[in-house]
Amino acid sequence: MAGQALRRLMAEYKQLTLNPPEGIVAGPVNEENFFEWEALITGPEGTCYENGVFPAKLSFPSDYPLSPPKMQFTCEMFHPNVYPDGRVCISILHAPGDDPMGYESSSERWSPVQSVEKILLSVVSILAEPNAESGANVDAAKMWRDDPEQFKKIAHHLVRKTLNLPSPSD
Repeated sequence: MAGQALRRLMAEYKQLTLNPPEGIVAGPVNEENFFEWEALITGPEGTCYENGVFPAKLSFPSDYPLSPPKMQFTCEMFHPNVYPDGRVCISILHAPGDDPMGYESSSERWSPVQSVEKILLSVVSILAEPNAESGANVDAAKMWRDDPEQFKKIAHHLVRKTLNLPSPSD
């Protein structure tokens, strides 16, 4: 099974290298292990994350693409769909099949037709439009809904931090 996963990951890496999505760079940490990737995601234009460069890691299971990878930001991130420890919580990364909570349809969840590129584009999409109804970070989801100006201030601070720039208040 790991051989099939390796071939698939190598093919996806080649595709990402030949035709990288705008604002995304991703690939294996090293060529010895295609099951651990790192990614840099640029905050989408026109959002409170604009110009930020957010590093993340993806860990692929040996039965990929039957099971989804896990994705985690490796920088500080304040976002409704990102757990405080950086783990990304989006439907496409949830195991295939029916949602035990009944929130997601099986078509929204992981399936082998998904790809690393689709995952990364989904993450860019949630940076642009968080889903506060499915909050992995309850504080961020509440602030996104109730105090968007404060949320934007925190996001701008994180953007400056990812660029090693001091915040205006520093």
